[in-house]
Amino acid sequence: MPQFRIDMAAQATTDLMTYRSFERKEIVTAIRQQLGFEPLTETANRKTLRVNALAAAWELRIGRFRVFYTVDVEHATVRILAIGHKVHNRLFVRGEEVQL
Repeated sequence: MPQFRIDMAAQATTDLMTYRSFERKEIVTAIRQQLGFEPLTETANRKTLRVNALAAAWELRIGRFRVFYTVDVEHATVRILAIGHKVHNRLFVRGEEVQL
């Protein structure tokens, strides 16, 4: 089973840095565990998305946090596009509410 390389877009890195240290650690740990192998398998925490404003094909749920990503199977790369959080039924990315 091939391992996927995790690549974070500059905006996703900026998104990550807006959270507290222990939250960043939780997010990064989950990304490595969940997306390093079989990132295209739907699970209780991963699902495919419809066409959306973030241009992400997939969403990873980590508690209240959401990681939006795409997968390049040919190059075995997962590209993290954005990281946000939910407040009730509202999603916030970079301080702005986003409709998916």
